[in-house]
Amino acid sequence: MSRPPTFRPPSCARARALRTSRGDFAALDAEPDERAGARRGTVLLLPGYTGSKEDFIALLEPIAAAGFRAVAVDGRGQYETDGPDDEAAYAQSELARDVLAQAEATGDAPVHLVGHSLGGQIARAAVLLDVRPFRTLTLVSSGPARIAPAQQHKVKLLSDALAVMDMSEVWEAMQALDPPEEAATDGEDLRRRWLRHRPAQLLATGRQLTVEPDRIDELAAVGRLPKHVLSGERDDTWPVPLLDEMAVRLGALRTVIEGAEHSPNTDRPAPTAAAMVDFWSRN
Repeated sequence: MSRPPTFRPPSCARARALRTSRGDFAALDAEPDERAGARRGTVLLLPGYTGSKEDFIALLEPIAAAGFRAVAVDGRGQYETDGPDDEAAYAQSELARDVLAQAEATGDAPVHLVGHSLGGQIARAAVLLDVRPFRTLTLVSSGPARIAPAQQHKVKLLSDALAVMDMSEVWEAMQALDPPEEAATDGEDLRRRWLRHRPAQLLATGRQLTVEPDRIDELAAVGRLPKHVLSGERDDTWPVPLLDEMAVRLGALRTVIEGAEHSPNTDRPAPTAAAMVDFWSRN
């Protein structure tokens, strides 16, 4: 589970509902710093499995300071965005269409699209449906196909628990399994976020992560879209050498953030934001 440094947005961002043709999505919308001059573009940020828009909260200020508008969203059924109890509503194709609608609703399409982990695979699906709303694609710690076997096992354990326990009981069970030093940092904000996720969303997207096919050749064929593969130097969800290979197959820019693991956006936000801004500035 990602651990944002805070759930309080910076002064440049406001919490709002992003109203789209497919419903409302909770968002943090950071306007660019006026001192940066004319707006240089808009960025749409998609969180990963069990995550939320707050996973990008430490990126918002440096992105805005560089002259870009940043819109981080909770996907359907994630944290502050409502969603149904029907798992079919969270099919990857449905989530991808949500992203197309979100890009349009910013009013600034084409946007720079960023997806972390599960969000990267949803972003990929959106691009493969329709590339026109997107100016670039950045995949953050998001691999070419299904997650590593050890992570597949963890997702299965979570899915089994959700079948017989409520969200509060599952939270307590996860806390009991965490190392003491991690459990001590969880805090009430993380618990509140967990409790507001829809179980159907977790079940459906968790399944997707364990069966996702390799679609890199399809994505590489979208030739006019500049691509960026960014990760930490360690990752137990998709091995870093696999991400290296994926970048080569895509013809993508490759960035490895020193000292970061699966969530460079929370582990090392300053160099992560700098790498993203540099990529967008060239495209």
